[in-house]
Amino acid sequence: MTSERSEILAGAAVLLVAAGFLYFASQTAGLKGASASYPVKASFRAVDGITVGSDVRLAGLKVGTITGLELNPQTYFADAEIEIQNSVQIPVDSAILISSEGLLGGNYVEIMPGGSLENLSPGDEIEDTQGSVSLVNLLMKFVGSGGEGAGTEEATP
Repeated sequence: MTSERSEILAGAAVLLVAAGFLYFASQTAGLKGASASYPVKASFRAVDGITVGSDVRLAGLKVGTITGLELNPQTYFADAEIEIQNSVQIPVDSAILISSEGLLGGNYVEIMPGGSLENLSPGDEIEDTQGSVSLVNLLMKFVGSGGEGAGTEEATP
């Protein structure tokens, strides 16, 4: 009888520890219940490094999430669906761009707020967009332009 009781207590302790780990993991990962949000749209020329679930930030703070990405067959742009927290109101003349956390960091979507007194409504589109910038292309342009002009000057007697 005591061995059964000790097995039950050990099992309960294991379940309690597992529940504690799940709670800690959900709090650390930022998993919360469904919060109130509203959808907006944006079209980007390039969305390198952005996937469904990527952060949308304003002033460095997460205010939304990318909920959908698909290619627009007419414009060949990437159409993004974004969920913004209801507590954050975005002016209609705001810009949205893809930023990098650094040379080795990932990409995220950043909102640059405008100055309009009118705010975006659910389903509105942010018109002013800037796609991702390829670091490799920038480096190639820099390296390629550094060699131009070298050795082309003629010596004057």
